[in-house]
Amino acid sequence: MAEGLRERKKRQARQHISDVATGLFLERGFDAVTIAEVAEAADVSVNTVYNYFQAKEDLFLDRAKGGVARLSRFVRARDRGESAAVAVLRELRGEVEAVSAQVGLIDGYDRFMKVVEGAAGLRARLWHMQQESLVLLEETLREETGAPPDDPLPSLMAGQINWVHTTLLALIGREVMAGRPLDEVSREALGLLDDMEDLLSEKVLNYAVRGDG
Repeated sequence: MAEGLRERKKRQARQHISDVATGLFLERGFDAVTIAEVAEAADVSVNTVYNYFQAKEDLFLDRAKGGVARLSRFVRARDRGESAAVAVLRELRGEVEAVSAQVGLIDGYDRFMKVVEGAAGLRARLWHMQQESLVLLEETLREETGAPPDDPLPSLMAGQINWVHTTLLALIGREVMAGRPLDEVSREALGLLDDMEDLLSEKVLNYAVRGDG
């Protein structure tokens, strides 16, 4: 369905407010900027800001929220004969090799991470988003395998797959903040993915293999 004029204007207004807020946070730090200052800089009312964003943290992490369902999408889109973990590893390798912004391999990511590191509220919100991703992944694995509610395997497997993702992002964030070139970080991240795959058991690597059906 094509986007209507009203929806497009709302999307553009939301993006404008988010962009203005992000610029202020990068310049002055998250805690130093108020919602009122964001509203003034974006030329909107405070109520308008809250109409689009429930909390101040959402202004800075608006785009990151789209990553909550990433692992679940990778699993649902896995190829025939491919397991959940192997599909996630394949997708992550592709993003790392492409030096993709999806995994933080982008100019300016160091500034983003420094703002996060300097604000307890942002760190807490990111942790919460990681937990949402983990829960969604477990639900996806349970649906994809038809596992009953009392089966612990989907939860255990989701934890292993999520460990790969969070460990990868932690390394990339740390090395980018240290000022290392993106291509070097990409190569190191690929090595890390290889090491983590070696550490995963055959049970994990062969769980939720998509059949021919």
